[in-house]
Amino acid sequence: MIFQRSLLPKLMQAKKSILLLGPRQTGKSTLIRQMQADLEINLADQEEFFAHSIDPGRIKQEIQNARTVFIDEVQRLPSLLNTIQVILDKRKDIRFFLTGSSARKLKRGQANLLPGRIFTYELGPLSLEEIPDPADIQDLLTKGMLPEPRASTDESTWKKLLRTYASTYLREEIQAEALTRNIEGFSRFFQVVASRSGDFVDVSKYAAASMVDRSTARRFFEILEDTLVMYSVEAFSRSPKRRLIQHPRYYFFDVGVWNGALGNFTVSSDRIGILFEHLILQLLKSAFKNQDEDVRISSYRTDAGAEVDFIVERGQKIFAVEVKATKNIGQHDLRGLKSFAQFIGKKYEPMILYLGETKLGFEDRITAWPWAEGVHAITS
Repeated sequence: MIFQRSLLPKLMQAKKSILLLGPRQTGKSTLIRQMQADLEINLADQEEFFAHSIDPGRIKQEIQNARTVFIDEVQRLPSLLNTIQVILDKRKDIRFFLTGSSARKLKRGQANLLPGRIFTYELGPLSLEEIPDPADIQDLLTKGMLPEPRASTDESTWKKLLRTYASTYLREEIQAEALTRNIEGFSRFFQVVASRSGDFVDVSKYAAASMVDRSTARRFFEILEDTLVMYSVEAFSRSPKRRLIQHPRYYFFDVGVWNGALGNFTVSSDRIGILFEHLILQLLKSAFKNQDEDVRISSYRTDAGAEVDFIVERGQKIFAVEVKATKNIGQHDLRGLKSFAQFIGKKYEPMILYLGETKLGFEDRITAWPWAEGVHAITS
């Protein structure tokens, strides 16, 4: 099954060269191949990688009369971006389509590309609009939204794909690319983070549980973000300084990958709440990435314990989103949203996304939405 990705029209219409970033297996290569470049260079292929490593100018001979060139896994050879810059300066009739799964290794290379030379886009897991029919919630919470597991009907196959994602990531993204010398410590840290995904982060506690020092734990969090496997949700505040001193939350980019990392695909009563929260967050992020829209998503928490899962700041609009894995909404579910109303002091949209099938209205303009309908309301 080939999914129709919503980002494709934007890529097709772009007038500049393109850098498409995204975690492994989100479908970056498949998407770019639909643009039918004249030449493809796959740096995941060891032979091609070594050839270009030894001879950085090789690409100049390879492109010849090509007007579109696709370079896959460009983060493996960031220095190649220097040569691409020279080519773009000399040839106005050529476009490069680059893909990468690690922003960390591209930072040095990207700095050599002048502003406006390359347009950067991000591709996440599938969004609701990209699947033929939103499957039942149990299925989504189990398999997640990566294209290959999503398309597989064989349970043993998609489970193996998700189980091996973490080990492949550690082997090919972390160890092979030498992002840290302490691979054993990073592996322990990865498992600790996986077991606590979605929690408010106290770096010292994560460091102690992983048997690494605090500065190493901070660097490991940066690696997880830079390789796009996890993303942080910072604390909401009207003061930028205050955001920095409050604990963030870290989430796996895909709920299926998270299940695979834990080796647990059971949507049990004790897991469904946090699984549902992960799914809603990734659906919001995927939709906004498809729209190439810069949207800030944060989390609200008071010292008194009032919480709102996600605060979505989209231009002038603010959505306060509480996620409830239940079919029944009571007064106790409104506490966090009421607290946020007192804190924000300006217009916003209070929402509860839940498993029920009926849209419900409560006091203080709070509305409970069937989850898929609510996601569409936020992202449309």
